[in-house]
Amino acid sequence: MITDLFVVTSGIDADIVARAIPPSCRRESTSTAAVTASDAELLLEFPEWRPRAASRHLVPSLSVLTDVPYALRFEVSAFVGGAWSPWVATVTIGPGAFADLPTSADELGCDVDVYTAPSPLERVRLRARLGAHDPRALAASPWIATLSASDLAPSLSEIIAVAAARMPVPALSQREEAPSEIAMRICSPTSVAMVLGYWGAATSPIALAEDVFHPPSDSYGVWPAAIRAAGRRGVAGYVLRFPDWTAAAWCLERKLPIIASVQYAAGELTDAPLRETSGHLLVLTGCDATHAFVNDPVAATAAEVPRRYRLDELQRAWLDRAGVGYVLFRPEKIRGG
Repeated sequence: MITDLFVVTSGIDADIVARAIPPSCRRESTSTAAVTASDAELLLEFPEWRPRAASRHLVPSLSVLTDVPYALRFEVSAFVGGAWSPWVATVTIGPGAFADLPTSADELGCDVDVYTAPSPLERVRLRARLGAHDPRALAASPWIATLSASDLAPSLSEIIAVAAARMPVPALSQREEAPSEIAMRICSPTSVAMVLGYWGAATSPIALAEDVFHPPSDSYGVWPAAIRAAGRRGVAGYVLRFPDWTAAAWCLERKLPIIASVQYAAGELTDAPLRETSGHLLVLTGCDATHAFVNDPVAATAAEVPRRYRLDELQRAWLDRAGVGYVLFRPEKIRGG
C-alpha cells in the first residue's frame, strides 16, 4: 500500500510538521493556499495534488490552533476523463451551515468524512470551508491542513520487529468517565483526551465528546472532528491511512502516540475488553518485537486500560481493515525525525 500525506501549513514551521509524519507517507509541505474571507466564511483552497500511486481513499483534516469556535466542511474535486469533477462535500463539523453541495459524483463519493473513488484518481484538489464570527482572525491563527491519499493496495503482511518504549499516556476509561447512556460510544473522545493529557493539555472525555458530537449522524467518531477539537486545545494533528506497521513504529519510536481505528470479530484480538467490534478507537503507546502496548478506553476501569496486544492480531484488526489513525503533537516539542 502507498499512502501520501499532503500538507499545507500556515504560521507553523513546515519542517517541524514534517518531523511528525512517517517518511514513507511524507510529501513536501507547502504554505501555498488561496485564502478568501467574507463576513462569515473563510475558504482555504489548496493546490492540485498528484499522489505517487493513483488513489481511491481520501481523508482530509484541518488543525487550527485556536480556541475560537468554528464550523468546518471539506470539499474535494477529482480530475477524471479530462475534466474536474463537481466539488463533493463532507458533513459539516461544528455549529453552522454552508450552501448545499453534493456528497457524491460519478468520480467520487463521501461517507461522512471519508472519500472513496470507484476508479483510482491521479489528480485531486481540496478546499476547506470554515464558518466563524471573525473569519479573518481565524485565518491568522496557526493551522495545518492535510489530505491522506491511499491506493488501498494490501498492507505488507511482514511486521518488522521494532522496540519502542511505552509512552506515559494517561489511562482513562470511557466507562468510568461518562454517563451510562453514552459510555460505550465515546472511545474516540476518550482516546483523544488521553493523548491530550500526554501533551500537557488535559481535558475530560465528556468535554471532548460535547465538542466532537455530530448530531445528524448521531456520532462521536467523525475523524476530522477529533483533530479540530485537539487544535482548539492547542495540540496539532492529522488523520492518516497508515500503509504498514513500519510507518506506525516510526511514530512510536519518536514518542508520538497513535489513536487507531480497529475492527475485529470474536477471537481475533486476544484479551481485548470488547469481544468484537465494527469500529473502535484505542491508543498505541509503544511496542516490542511481538506486541503493541495500548491504552484501550473501553476497559472497565482506568487500571485495566493499559494492555498488550499481539502485533499480528493488531495488524489484522487495524491495518488490514480501516487502517486509519490520528497523530496529535505539539509542534514546539517535535525534534529530530
